[in-house]
Amino acid sequence: MSVLLVGCPTAFAAEESISTDDYWKLSVQEKNVVIYSRPRPGSALKEFKAVGPIDAPTGAVCAVIDDFQNYPKFMPYTTECRLIKRDGDSIVGYQRLSPKVCADRDYTLRVWKKSWPSTDGLVFMSHWSPANELGPPEKKGVVRIKLCEGKWLLEPDGATTTRATYFIYTDTGGFIPSFIANRISSTGITKLFAAVRNQVKDPRYAVSMPGGALPTSRATTDGKNEQARITIDEKSKKPE
Repeated sequence: MSVLLVGCPTAFAAEESISTDDYWKLSVQEKNVVIYSRPRPGSALKEFKAVGPIDAPTGAVCAVIDDFQNYPKFMPYTTECRLIKRDGDSIVGYQRLSPKVCADRDYTLRVWKKSWPSTDGLVFMSHWSPANELGPPEKKGVVRIKLCEGKWLLEPDGATTTRATYFIYTDTGGFIPSFIANRISSTGITKLFAAVRNQVKDPRYAVSMPGGALPTSRATTDGKNEQARITIDEKSKKPE
């Protein structure tokens, strides 16, 4: 999830798999983000890791990533987000995507989050794994994504800059060849970083807490019930 820690063996396995620094190969190098990839044993699909600076403190960047229910307003391809429930130190959320090149995709994820202090400020980390059994049933015409493991790591690089690292391993499902799926993942990551950089300019994400710390909770724009759904007009039907 372009979202967002303890207690789930599946989540720990996913984190360990995507966090090891071995065998990464440079895939894309742009001005503001570098993307690496590596093969996943037994799969034609690749894991991706992206690293790039964001001109904002880690707390503000974290607030953008936590702003799950507003993703349809600023995250690429996102048409619907719904918070299913809060469960201890994790959340369960449903998300629907509308890529331009294929039919809509959807999934439900469980997301864990933690933070800890460093020399320059707070470090934030969130990671996720599939939880489709806790979300809505599959819908006709929408491909259910059953594999989606990922992580955000936000590290301070001075007082006003974040070094953001994003990991993702996913199977988009449907009838998309692996080489196209890998290309879509790489392109989507670039757009994801651009969306976060643009959104974090909104002053509401940078409201300081006492002592200079920044809020870690999800930024909101109103007092609507967190069960509210955010949707946009459905895209025209596309082939799988």
